[in-house]
Amino acid sequence: MATDKQKEEFYARLKEQLEGDTDWPSPYLYKFIVPASNEKIAEIEAIFDGTDALIQTRDSSKGTYTSVSIKVTMDSPDAVIAKYLQVSAVEGVISL
Repeated sequence: MATDKQKEEFYARLKEQLEGDTDWPSPYLYKFIVPASNEKIAEIEAIFDGTDALIQTRDSSKGTYTSVSIKVTMDSPDAVIAKYLQVSAVEGVISL
């Protein structure tokens, strides 16, 4: 499990990368893996309520996990990171 310092460094690098190669607002593709649970998927979908998010899910071959891809227009690198932080609060989520 990542420490808080590792998380901070990851998000700082991500912000720098997003600022450097993207004009904002811009479409952004989030990818997450969650335990196969309609409740967990609904929690993630709720975080993107009120946006233009296109959400696609696909179950793993054994049905134990679900991949969730979310394409959404974001206003800034800070907004992208804010959504990652919100989703990271959902138990069992892996951000890709």
